[in-house]
Parts: sequence; C-alpha cells; structure tokens
Amino acid sequence: MSSVIISHAMATKKIKTAVIGVGYLGRHHVEQLLGIPEADVAGVYDTNAETLADVQQRYGVKAFGSFDETIASSDAVSVVVPTRRHFEVASRALDAGCHVFIEKPISQTLAEADQLLRQAEKQQRLIQVGHIERLNPAARSLEKYALAPRFIEGHRLAPFSLRGTDVPVVLDLMIHDIDVVLHLVKSPVRDVRANGVSVITDSIDIATARLEFENGAVANLTASRISQKQMRKLRIFQSHIYIGVDFLQQLTEVYRLVGTEEVPPEAILTMPFEFNGRRPLIAYEKPEVREDNALQLELSNFIRSVAGLEQPIVDGYSARAALDVAIQIQDTITRNNAEEIPPAGK
Repeated sequence: MSSVIISHAMATKKIKTAVIGVGYLGRHHVEQLLGIPEADVAGVYDTNAETLADVQQRYGVKAFGSFDETIASSDAVSVVVPTRRHFEVASRALDAGCHVFIEKPISQTLAEADQLLRQAEKQQRLIQVGHIERLNPAARSLEKYALAPRFIEGHRLAPFSLRGTDVPVVLDLMIHDIDVVLHLVKSPVRDVRANGVSVITDSIDIATARLEFENGAVANLTASRISQKQMRKLRIFQSHIYIGVDFLQQLTEVYRLVGTEEVPPEAILTMPFEFNGRRPLIAYEKPEVREDNALQLELSNFIRSVAGLEQPIVDGYSARAALDVAIQIQDTITRNNAEEIPPAGK
C-alpha cells in the first residue's frame, strides 16, 4: 500500500517473520522464507500439534505455543490458513502491529477486506496477498510488451482435490486469472455474466464468466476443479498481436503483425501474410522465461517491502479488487441457479 510508511529503522534489520498455518502450502512458505536474506524466521504456529511438531523438527524452527505468542514475537506474519479464517488471523496480527502476507483470496467478503485495509492504514502496516500468478515467469516475460488487451480467454482446470474446497471454485481457482486480467486491462468492470454448477462438493465446482470492461475489453474465464487434467492458460488478443501464456508449462508465445521493415530482432521466424492488398509479416517470438521460483519471489518481495527496499507487487487493494469481481461472479451464478429451480408445486 503506497500510503504505508516504513521506518528507516525497520529497513536496517532483518524482519522477524512467522508462518501461521503450516499444512501443505505453509511448509513451502517456511522453506522459502528460510532462504530469504532479509528474513529472520521467528517460528511457526499451527492449531494441529502433530503438524506443528513435524515442521519444527523438519526445518529446525521454533514452534510457538500460542497464536498470541506468535504475533507478539514477530514483525511480520505469513497467513496460510483456510480462507474462512483469513480475516480473524490477519486482523489480530495487524492489531498486534505485524505486517501481513495473506494467501489468496484476501478474505471471504468485501466487508472483511475493507476492515483489514482500514486496520493496515491505521497501524501503518503492509498487507500483501498471494496472487502468485503475477510472479509466474511466463507472465513476467510480458513486461517488455505494450499491452492493451481487447479480448482475453482463460482456462484454469484441475483434477479434484480436497484442498481449497472450503470455497467455491471462483474463489479457489478463477480468482488467479481475475487478478491477472484486472492487472492487464486496467479498466473498471462494467458487466458480469456467469454460470456454474456444483458437481462433487456443496459449492460451485465449475464456472464460466464473461467480464466486460468500461474500455470495451472483454474477458471470458473458465475454472474447474473436476477436470481430468491440469490446464492454466491465458490467451490475449489486441490490435496486431496475439499472446498465449501457459502458466503451468511456464511458456509464452507471441505472434505479431509487422511490416517487412519492422521485424523484431527477437523473432524466431516470420510468415508472409496477405490481406486487403497489404503484405505484412507474422513474426513469431518466444520471449525468454526465467526459471524463477514464484513463491520465493513473492515472499521476498513482501519481506523487502516491509524492509522498505521494494513496493508490494500485489497489495491489499489489488487483492480487494479481484475479490470484488470474484464475488460478483459467484453472486451471479447463485442468482442464475436459483432462477432455474421451479417453484414448489409446479
């Protein structure tokens, strides 16, 4: 958050950081934080005593005996608990004066997100949220292009897993692409249309949404957690350019329409093209994708932002915007599904 002021004193010492929630993903947070020079891993906390003891032994970190001890001993915390507990845990940590990293989504409701943002402003503390696809090497390879998308198509599919089923698929999977699309389009959403269905769980397991933006751009997004195979792809279309981004394979491909005198030096090959009397070329490029660890990058960005060395890549306000759109999609699906149920006795 740009209005948060980090003291110079904070920037001169290591940031005492704790991980709250050390299940499957929380363990990865511990691993990455241990390798970040500016971080001092103060310890970990989990309500499951067996899990806590295992992480303590595996990584040689302190296991805190209570949540209150954890936040009292830390400058910053990484919150890796189920979504339903994001607000409670983050709110108490902020009240204790901690900077907070929260795995996506920021919270379950906009009211909770707004309260967290108010607390962070009052305490002059950072909130950063784990929309990790912004740090995906394939997505970062797009930074050199002047993007003004007019149409975006996204598919995020995954085989069924119990992880994440505490929330609908829109908040579990689709919200990744919502955040990326909002970052790319940079225009308010004008209209939301969506459909979805529950197949295995008690909430929506597969959903599709169409977002129309005030600048005329359109995004069609599909998310499913009952697919036979994984897919995480985004296709971006604008004047004279098409880009395919594969988040899973960390591969980006770019096709550009250029004049014969404008062939970019990075083009792997060009293909002749003729339309309406013009003979441009289609230049094919595969921008360099660095083999970076996205989780390490986002946690390093968080710690370095707390230390006053960087700015957050995904701050609380960006996460709130993604949550807003995700909730609009989910509410639209709920209304549509309710309209399909015939009245009793009919």
